[in-house]
Amino acid sequence: MRAVVVLSGGQDSATALALAVRRHGARNVAAITFAYGQRHATETKFARRLAGRFGIAEWKKIDLGFYRQITDNALMNPEREIVREKGAKCPTTVVEGRNAIFLQIAAVWAKSLGAKEVWTGVGEADYSGYPDCREAFVKAEQRAIRLALDWPIRIVTPFMHMRKAEEWVLADELGILETIENETVTCYEGIPGRGCGKCPACVLRNRAFAEFRANAARGEGGKRKRISSPRERQI
Repeated sequence: MRAVVVLSGGQDSATALALAVRRHGARNVAAITFAYGQRHATETKFARRLAGRFGIAEWKKIDLGFYRQITDNALMNPEREIVREKGAKCPTTVVEGRNAIFLQIAAVWAKSLGAKEVWTGVGEADYSGYPDCREAFVKAEQRAIRLALDWPIRIVTPFMHMRKAEEWVLADELGILETIENETVTCYEGIPGRGCGKCPACVLRNRAFAEFRANAARGEGGKRKRISSPRERQI
């Protein structure tokens, strides 16, 4: 196995999976999905379907049900409102340390498979301010994992500095635009495709899609920054 992809079932991770498959071939790619009590738990079902659609070697779902015992947020507590409170850096959907745990577990599995890459769709260009989506965090996490596992793991972040509108262009170029548009779940309410249209995740996704469509209508669909290869985007 060459790579393990952290696959949530949303736009970013699904596009990252497609890139990993293009680079390594489906038989050399595995994906891991986490169930941590999220209100949009339906995303795990879509992750499984995406794994099947891309024909990858293995897909695994990990239960992290304990998460509700150590932190509270609107993504895991349906009684809390999804808002960005005055003065807050992040909306109430921030799940403290989520990506730190996801990447550590994915790396352990990757080592057991002999894989030296863990792919994740996180980015800091268009995001809700989550601290564990930043490049500084990923760099530190990679160093810590290498020390913990004594394994030369590389965390690949192809979208770290890419805007979501550019991700839509990439999906179109890869021939998976309809798949990403209709068969992924980004919405915090668990509604596939365009979602509820109101939560922060939907606002970011739909605004970017509208920008992509507008540029395409003007004949500017192919105008985006050159996408760094996965090797270049290794931390």
